[in-house]
Amino acid sequence: MRAVNGPDGGPLRLSLLPDAAVIQVERLSKSYRVASKAPGLAGTVRHFLQRRTREVAAVRELSFAIAPGEMVGFLGANGAGKTTTLKMLCGLIHPSAGHVRVAGFEPRRRQRAFLQQITLVMGQKQQLIWDLPPLDSLRVNAAVYGLGEREAEGRIAELAEMLELGEELTRPVRKLSLGQRMKAELLAALLHRPSVLFLDEPTLGLDVNAQARVRSFLADYNRQSGATVLLTSHYMADITALCPRVLLIHNGALGHDGSLEALAARLAPCRQVRLELADPVDPAALAAYGQLEAWEGRSASLLVPRDRLTTNVAALLAGFEVRDLEVSDPPIEELIGGLFRAADSLP
Repeated sequence: MRAVNGPDGGPLRLSLLPDAAVIQVERLSKSYRVASKAPGLAGTVRHFLQRRTREVAAVRELSFAIAPGEMVGFLGANGAGKTTTLKMLCGLIHPSAGHVRVAGFEPRRRQRAFLQQITLVMGQKQQLIWDLPPLDSLRVNAAVYGLGEREAEGRIAELAEMLELGEELTRPVRKLSLGQRMKAELLAALLHRPSVLFLDEPTLGLDVNAQARVRSFLADYNRQSGATVLLTSHYMADITALCPRVLLIHNGALGHDGSLEALAARLAPCRQVRLELADPVDPAALAAYGQLEAWEGRSASLLVPRDRLTTNVAALLAGFEVRDLEVSDPPIEELIGGLFRAADSLP
């Protein structure tokens, strides 16, 4: 293992060597030049005669490594740089600075051997032909990837069974539900058995049941194929169900690389303890056990530092007649949303 330096020149994290990591990203940056135009007719005329531009940084010196078979969540608000990063990892756009290796290849070169090992699924895009049944599009994809007829039929049948697709494959795409279309899109994207999956909002717009089925399929596919998965989603249920590790990006920069539990501990140093007591108690008597959030006779809510949680809960149980006790973390969505709001409010 070796250290990868962060933006300040200090060690960012220990990453795998390029020959051991499927995805290796070091100091990856992407910036665009965009036109700067004042509103109104006068602004349009000035912009036509003397165009002014400014540079906007979409991604800022990202560094991380992903090992074979890992499922990693990629979190961030809209505009944080997630999709831009995925497109650079696929070679669809070129980085302004930094180095990227995916499956041993440099993505920007778009070599055939590289393209056969990756797939990109975007929940708001589709590759299936709207007026044709998915099966026709799948056969076209099989020909593009050089699969023989028998091999293609076998792979389609295998994936269709995992995705619970049957007669839907023979109906025009426009007549399928959103959930059925998304499963057919996944089948098309995985037909060539890629070893690296880039998934950008794969459950976007799906109902709860369809989301659960897609999550179950992705977990099974990862377990059976050993594919490496980088997943972005605004549905935290996708991340918590599939990804032991998360990368958090904000304003193009990496803010966290680790487990969701570690992120929650970082964002919320206290845990919430809700109590229901047998008898009313003076709120002052509870103050020694944590910060009192709410109190109403026999019910109370305390914020207790994580490092004192076990001791304080034991003391509460010993000192009071407790009928019910619940320990919980704030929802991770609220914690991350609060982090983004706090960062946006900085000057």
